Amino acid sequence: MPEATKQVDDGIDYADIENKYQVQYDDGFDNLVVVDGIPIIDKSKLDRLLTKITKEFNKRGVSVKQDDIFLPWDDASGKSKGYMFVEFKNENDANLALVNLDNYPFDARHTFRVNRFTDIERYADLDETYVEPELEEYTPREHLRAWLADPQGRDQYVTYRGDEVNIHWHGKPSQSEVAHKPDWKDFLYVAWSPSGTYIATLHRQGVRLWGGPSWKPQQRFAHPLVKLIDFSPCEQYLVTWSNEPIVVPEGAVQGPQYFSPDDEGNNLAVWDIKSGDLLRTFSTYNEGDPPSGKKQMQWPALKWSPDDKYVARITPGQMISVYELPSMYLEGKKSLKIEGVVDFEWCPLGEKDREETNAVNGVKTSKKAKENTLAYWTPEVQNQPARVTLLAFPSRAIMRQKNLFNVTECKLYWQNQGDFLCVKVDRHTKTKKSIFCNLEIFRMREKDCPVEVVELKDTVMDFSWEPKGERFAIVSSSDPNLGNPGPGVTIKTDVSFYQLDRSKNDFRLLRTLPSRTSNAIRWSPRGRHVVLATVGSSSKSELEFWDLDFNSDDRKEGATEWGSGIQLLGTADHYGVTDVEWDPSGRYLATSASAWTHTLENGYAIWDFRGQEIVKFIQDRFKQFIWRPRPPTLLSKEKQKQIRKNLREYSRAFDEEDAAEESNVSAELIALRKRLVDEWNAWRILRKKELGEERLQKLKGKEDSKEEIEVWVDEVIEQTEEIITE
Repeated sequence: MPEATKQVDDGIDYADIENKYQVQYDDGFDNLVVVDGIPIIDKSKLDRLLTKITKEFNKRGVSVKQDDIFLPWDDASGKSKGYMFVEFKNENDANLALVNLDNYPFDARHTFRVNRFTDIERYADLDETYVEPELEEYTPREHLRAWLADPQGRDQYVTYRGDEVNIHWHGKPSQSEVAHKPDWKDFLYVAWSPSGTYIATLHRQGVRLWGGPSWKPQQRFAHPLVKLIDFSPCEQYLVTWSNEPIVVPEGAVQGPQYFSPDDEGNNLAVWDIKSGDLLRTFSTYNEGDPPSGKKQMQWPALKWSPDDKYVARITPGQMISVYELPSMYLEGKKSLKIEGVVDFEWCPLGEKDREETNAVNGVKTSKKAKENTLAYWTPEVQNQPARVTLLAFPSRAIMRQKNLFNVTECKLYWQNQGDFLCVKVDRHTKTKKSIFCNLEIFRMREKDCPVEVVELKDTVMDFSWEPKGERFAIVSSSDPNLGNPGPGVTIKTDVSFYQLDRSKNDFRLLRTLPSRTSNAIRWSPRGRHVVLATVGSSSKSELEFWDLDFNSDDRKEGATEWGSGIQLLGTADHYGVTDVEWDPSGRYLATSASAWTHTLENGYAIWDFRGQEIVKFIQDRFKQFIWRPRPPTLLSKEKQKQIRKNLREYSRAFDEEDAAEESNVSAELIALRKRLVDEWNAWRILRKKELGEERLQKLKGKEDSKEEIEVWVDEVIEQTEEIITE
């Protein structure tokens, strides 16, 4: 039977069926890639290495198995050669590996370099004849901080009204002008970088950075529907956030500057500003949060160390994760697991710290660079008290801890030079019916970081350190409407100033200003001057300009009464004020009423430090006013002291320039007046001439025609006088 069947089968042609269902194999090498930068290992570590490599490939969206990898070996040494061949299913997977894994950091010492296998043949047949390259004309790049070289030393600010953005020069009235009118379209808002190098615009497609004298685009970051951004302190990195999770559609552009499938579902991204590369993405949604629940997000979600070396994020109640830059790897490969942690802040670097860091980085020295400091607090858990901890990083050594009791909430306030840390502690009584406040002040420059306590009876609404100083101001209130203010209700507040008394080694009250409506404190960047403002109120909009060193001798020991140097310089009013900001020089203050908050009398005003109004513009649809920040000075302390010492000599030159400008203005004014008088006189002469001609014509007409004139003459004939007596 089988033989008969075979004979029948031999007469049938199966060629069409075989061609239809034949499996097509890729005979070329387009699906093969060569990966350099592989760690050199012995065969005992092969399985671990292949497992880690396949994990990294899959993490970047490239599907690969261990059987697809061939690792060449050196028979003499018994170790791998540092590269490998990977065979993919098709050419598309190979191209995806080339895009997503070329220049990918495998670990701290190894970086993948991916090339197509077919490139070997292409580059093997190169013509080795030397051809002299054409010299390209050198085009110097624009200096991104060119505005600092302004001859008049003017500052800049940006205004955003309607759909129009203007960048202005600010100086004397004759020097104030529009510096640039950019043609930016369809953006959400604008923001300066911390040192003023860039200005950012947020668009539907992502973020654009602009800068230089021509205000050309400097960088772009593709994050669709971005809503918030945050720069690192040294302007090396940018954080973007959107409330919409990242989605990577099929066929989307891939590369180091774009999101990959591995980023899907996240909504927070970290970018390198100079290269534009995406470093890492995170999700701000915590596990267990309801999908539609609206929860207020803490911003910035990532907090930077002052030297841009680390960035940290908190998982509330669990841990603080610190990542090193630019790799964005978890520092020390583990997070700081802190039970119940609520909030943390990095300590700023002062001028002294920066000088020491620069000396260590730039010059060989035996002195160790100062570590960063991290402060965080944990609430009361069962029988454990609340606690504030100071941690050195990256050593993770605990510098100081302070236990706190009956704590409702804590807020951390660093002085901008890192000299002091104030922990505002809201405490409750044992019955939890009332709340009072304590200020726990850590003195960071002294041994063991001693803590001073300032006890207060009222609720503290605002706290602010004096920049580069040893004073702070608080806004406190005992108003019963504080918790639930109704419409039109203004909260009564007290403003108090405190200063470190070196003689008693404690913070003492300088002065309290009672019965105010102020709810915001704005120190001048130079210190000394402060503005107390009533912001966000529909009924009050007062501004008070204070000088805390009106009598500068008060700060010396043995001076007159403590706190007598505090002097009110002036008061002002800006209806509906929503924002109050000093310029970088500390000489001018800007107040604005944004249409994002209300639509009544929007616009901005600029005042001097005494409260005298310089300019005021009421503009409908006005949204933003932001001064352009300035970077820290490059002058040493000795040079700054020398300038202060010779300030009178410099001021003479400035006075001469002002006098010359005034004389030029006077000369121009006199010339203008003379020209106007000459034009008036010429016009009068012309009119007189025209009138004279008209009169001559009239006289000629009178001679030609006869005219009779009747004249009446009164004549007295007789006059008598009579005296009448009674």
